[in-house]
Amino acid sequence: MNNKYLAFGILIGGKSTRFGADKGLFKLRKKRLIEYQLEILQYFNFDIFLIANDKTQVQSYIDEIDFRIITGFIIDEYDFDLDPTMRSPMIGLYSAFKELRKLNYKKLYALSCDNPLIKKEVIDFLIQEIKEYECVIPRWKNQFVEPLFAIYPIEKAYYRSSECIKKQQFKLTNIIDDEWKIKFVSIEKTIRKLDPYLLSFKNINTNGDIEEIEKLFTNNN
Repeated sequence: MNNKYLAFGILIGGKSTRFGADKGLFKLRKKRLIEYQLEILQYFNFDIFLIANDKTQVQSYIDEIDFRIITGFIIDEYDFDLDPTMRSPMIGLYSAFKELRKLNYKKLYALSCDNPLIKKEVIDFLIQEIKEYECVIPRWKNQFVEPLFAIYPIEKAYYRSSECIKKQQFKLTNIIDDEWKIKFVSIEKTIRKLDPYLLSFKNINTNGDIEEIEKLFTNNN
């Protein structure tokens, strides 16, 4: 795989309404949550982009993290006469697909900044799986999927996401096209072997979630 085959894109532009602060910059044990992810993604020879809501947020990350680790920032694009105050992961992904398509990347590994405990082994496994497919996405046994821990075909996903936004369909699973060659990876049967406690899917939404992660760190130590 060459460097342009795949790029990592981490969405950092959410409202964080329940959390009350920018999750990616929240400090947990002397490190920002985003730094836990970047430490893992640096193992791979692919470019890393942070997908932000606006220039103000970009500056806040430049001020707080070692931005030399990342390749660049992508700012949400409010095409299609969207309300600029609106926040949606769909807009973030669309903006990433649009920009990375211009830069000739082929696949986007989409992540969210509120999953700080991603595992190198899980990331690597999905990257290996994408060689034979257009899209790779983890799926729970109840059929729910993880659209912000998935690899997408940039060209096709760009057109698909733009159509979703035009139709005001902001649910992320609307991006997934049944006509794509998709690999659904069982979280319980396959990923659990690589990540026994499924920490890669531990979301930070409230202060209570931070307390749970603190306990995990304490127990592991």
